[in-house]
Amino acid sequence: MSEHNYLLKLRAQCLKLPFGARIFSMMFARKAPYFASIKPLITELKPNFCQLTFNKRKAVENHIGTVHAIAVCNGMEMAMGALAEASIPKHLRWLPKGMQVNYLAKTDSDVRVEAKATEDTWQVGDQPIEVTAYRADGTVVAAGHITIYVSEKPQKPKS
Repeated sequence: MSEHNYLLKLRAQCLKLPFGARIFSMMFARKAPYFASIKPLITELKPNFCQLTFNKRKAVENHIGTVHAIAVCNGMEMAMGALAEASIPKHLRWLPKGMQVNYLAKTDSDVRVEAKATEDTWQVGDQPIEVTAYRADGTVVAAGHITIYVSEKPQKPKS
């Protein structure tokens, strides 16, 4: 699957360039412009796994000087989206349905987000994607899942 996936191909091409990981991350972040607000860097992407990071900076802080929970959720949604696009079989499509997140600790540093799925995820119906955010010392700051609805792509009319 991976050698035929458009997103994994694009990432492989970008990684050949100077600053390729940054270029790829910026390109993917343009899929949903609010992703760019956290200035994410996708550090690992393969079928059923995505890891990204973003820096703690004024633009993503809340009133107490920690990373805002919604910025963390933004990273979680981006990681899930990249994972889904890199993993889903060509005959299927996906749509996010909901997000359940528990905030577990203050986010007082740069953030690492991971999204994980399994091969069993890619079947028709509601499917949970595990998402976890960590601060620099490895402490889990938020954890939960994003439910996606997986369905068959409609058949194209024959001409």
